[in-house]
Amino acid sequence: MNKLIFLQANATQPSDWVLFFGHFHPLIVHLPIGFLLIAGLLEIDRLTRRNSVSPHTITLILFWSAVSATMACVFGYMLSLGGGYDTETLNNHKWEGIGVAAFAWIAWAVKSENLGRVIPFAQLMYLPALGVSLLLLLAAGHQGGNLTHGSDFLTQYAPGPLRTLAGLPSKQKEFKAEPITDVNQAMVYKQIINPILQTRCVQCHNADKSKAGLRLDSPEMIKKGYEDGPVFVAGKSSTSEMVKVCLLPEEDDHHMPPKGKSQLSEGQIALLTWWIDQGASFDKKVSELAVNDAIKPVLASLGGSGSTNASSGSGIAAMGPAPESPVLTMKVPAADPKVIEELKKTGLLVLPLSKEQNQLEVSAVNARTYNDAQAALLPKLSNQIVWLKLGETDISDATLAQLSKLKNLQKLHLEQTKITDAGLKQLKGLANLEYLNLYGTAVTDAGLAELTNLKSLKTVYLWQTKVTAQGLATLKKTMPKLDVVGGIDEQAVAAFAKANSASEKPDESKKN
Repeated sequence: MNKLIFLQANATQPSDWVLFFGHFHPLIVHLPIGFLLIAGLLEIDRLTRRNSVSPHTITLILFWSAVSATMACVFGYMLSLGGGYDTETLNNHKWEGIGVAAFAWIAWAVKSENLGRVIPFAQLMYLPALGVSLLLLLAAGHQGGNLTHGSDFLTQYAPGPLRTLAGLPSKQKEFKAEPITDVNQAMVYKQIINPILQTRCVQCHNADKSKAGLRLDSPEMIKKGYEDGPVFVAGKSSTSEMVKVCLLPEEDDHHMPPKGKSQLSEGQIALLTWWIDQGASFDKKVSELAVNDAIKPVLASLGGSGSTNASSGSGIAAMGPAPESPVLTMKVPAADPKVIEELKKTGLLVLPLSKEQNQLEVSAVNARTYNDAQAALLPKLSNQIVWLKLGETDISDATLAQLSKLKNLQKLHLEQTKITDAGLKQLKGLANLEYLNLYGTAVTDAGLAELTNLKSLKTVYLWQTKVTAQGLATLKKTMPKLDVVGGIDEQAVAAFAKANSASEKPDESKKN
């Protein structure tokens, strides 16, 4: 049944070709605007100043305005098939755009005298047709702005006197997050989660603009979800759309926030994940939820730590934020500029992580075809590379043999690559590795066993891998302080560990 629904949903989706051409609509739509305005200004100049303007010139301008307006309509329709727009506003914009094209063709037909041969007195239609096309152009442009930027995009920053004169409502105050003085007493949704949504998501998911039918501007709307269902599943961040879309490649059409917008930081994604895993409550404080070791430094960075009941297992320790990793304060020799240029030629981004310590962050975010052969250059910067992002590239286990030489590596992204359990064996020499992202890989329980060799490891991401509850329970038993994000549900792991522990206890009746 689920498979059938999935196939039906895909059948209604436009093809990549349709969406590709549809995205040219914002470019094409400026052509009829320019052509029609020029034609209108020339006619006004001719009528008011009696200047002689070549009829052929205006006819040519009108022809291309009609052609470009028609193209804009076609590409606009293709773009609309992607969804995510307010239906009423979209329909108004569509018919106004069609009207612009239709009246532009009429104005051209009259001006070129083609229509006059068929309809007597057609010349009387010219100025009205041109005027209507210009009025519809303004209306369509306004509705297009509403679709893209929201209904108040023109008046959002209008000064007070203009607002009063136009009868507009008072300007809404910009969202300001409530300061956190004691993070343990902070309201999780109101002071931590809502500010993330307000600054990263609400721009496209609000009362005026609700892409995919989703609003994130209030608890009621968040609980309502979007056109395909709930946006989160309480207790299960790994199956919640709110988290999954943030983890998609930035180039993916479904990635949120869209490419070009301010993206969520790793800390913000971690907070959303933690909030959902803890039940997605809208009325609880931090001290009322379980706080794992991975989320403690993220929460502590939000404000004062305050006091806490250490025995409760919840809240942030009074000691405040976790100390900075030793490797981040370690000074290393400056990297060879020639080697940096070699890496850049393979498509990698090489960014200074710390100019004082000469440490580097290397990222393949713009090099999706990065492969094992190119990875052979990485050991040339074995001292300097501290953060390495190779997610969603063509690397395999062969690359991990090269990464084993990066002795100061602290963060490693391998999500959605071809690495396997065999490759993880190569990482055992990375004494400073604290963060490892294995999301979407073929890693199994055998690979998890290799992680026990990474004594500094603090966080590992295991969404959509092949690990089992048994494998995770074994790993947590060996590395109790390791924070595992994603993978099997924590309750399933706990249940398995409990059952396994019970099976190991001797039967008291037999003992007696």
